[in-house]
Amino acid sequence: MEGNFRWVLVTAFAPVTWGATYLVTHRYLPPDHPIWGAAIRALPAGLLLLLVRRRLPRGSWWWRSAVLGALNMGAFFALVYLAAQTLPTSVASTIMATSPVVMMAFAWAALSERPRAIRVLAALIGIAGVALMLLDGSGAISATGVLASVAAMTMSSFGYVLAKKWSADVDVFSLTAWQLIAGGLVLVPAALAVEGAPPALDGPAVLGFGYVTVVATAVAFAAWFTGLRHLGAGTVGLVGLLNPVTGVLLGTAVAGERLAAHQVGGLVLVLGGILLGQPVVAERWNRARAVTARRATVET
Repeated sequence: MEGNFRWVLVTAFAPVTWGATYLVTHRYLPPDHPIWGAAIRALPAGLLLLLVRRRLPRGSWWWRSAVLGALNMGAFFALVYLAAQTLPTSVASTIMATSPVVMMAFAWAALSERPRAIRVLAALIGIAGVALMLLDGSGAISATGVLASVAAMTMSSFGYVLAKKWSADVDVFSLTAWQLIAGGLVLVPAALAVEGAPPALDGPAVLGFGYVTVVATAVAFAAWFTGLRHLGAGTVGLVGLLNPVTGVLLGTAVAGERLAAHQVGGLVLVLGGILLGQPVVAERWNRARAVTARRATVET
């Protein structure tokens, strides 16, 4: 159990840093170059990890890296930027919060990880908490933005499960590096075609990209895929709900505002859902059910 908790903490680093990325992006990064922003985020991060590990793909890992890079990095980053441009952040974040359920479904199909009732319940509680915390009924709902959010959530959920299925014989740094480089190589020509030359960066933008690239991409995705290596996909997906929680708390702290009552309630639900879906809780749940079943057998 202690080992599982350690990997949960490692995994949690990723969504917490991703939650801070919203603030950094809105305050410091160029607003009109989403594809370039995604490329600058992915490609240098991948090259940095490749320098650390110094290992190139072999055999089937050339095409696997391309597939995972497109799903988890390239298309995902571009779709997330599109959603951010066309949807209120609250709506986009709530759609993305459904990923634990989708990851459980894909893991069931691809990895035979049958979703436990307690984890499905935990995911639904967490999703309800995110909706309560973020949704306020304001802002126009764009069909394009909704489709982009759903596509990003579905593609990344499938890609994470594929990465877990394929990567048993590959170290996490190499796995992450190859995906980021493949995703970045897809994004660069797309950025040139759609947005033209790269944006000029001032000092704050350089520092902002430094955080997003090194901390919230290179280190964060290595932590995320480490979690997938050691934990069930459903558990990792639930830990990912810390992403919107971090975004809300940081936004509130920076703005100097207090959380509304419904936001506090949503925050409690999200954290409760995350805790409810952890392995130690699931094991206790299963033991309690087994004891109940034995008692029922004895009584009959």
